[in-house]
Amino acid sequence: MEVRTRVFGHPLHQMLIVFPLGLLTTAIIFDFIHLATHTPLWSTVSYWMIAAGIIGGLVAAIFGLTDWLGIPSGTRAYRLGLLHGIGNVCVVALFAISWWLRRPDPGSPSALAIVLAVVGGGLSLITGWLGGELVDRLGVGVSEGANLDAPSSLTGHPIQKR
Repeated sequence: MEVRTRVFGHPLHQMLIVFPLGLLTTAIIFDFIHLATHTPLWSTVSYWMIAAGIIGGLVAAIFGLTDWLGIPSGTRAYRLGLLHGIGNVCVVALFAISWWLRRPDPGSPSALAIVLAVVGGGLSLITGWLGGELVDRLGVGVSEGANLDAPSSLTGHPIQKR
């Protein structure tokens, strides 16, 4: 099933999600480095990475919602897409609360702020799996007729069905 929003032949949502996932995951890593070294710089960097990850997550969500609205209701893909979307809204919310708790002193986050980020990161593993299930098992976002010898999407040549 092809998605609604594509750039150069590829789903925009799938291109955008790598940024918030990378930023938010790295923020957790920097929090752990802060805990190990007690160096405020690491948690301050984490604070700003969380802010950027939240913004990126919200932008990706817009295109994910657009794609989900194109999935026929009553299908497994529709149900999984709903769980994927709601789960990712929860991920962004957990990180947003973590970010908010850090605001008074980004260099010294509370234990709760770090725990919320870790829980958000854990939940993102589940929602990422759901996204993979949508693409890899259910074919959401996969070009019709995709095959190992399909031409580049940049050529403008249609895929020959096999």
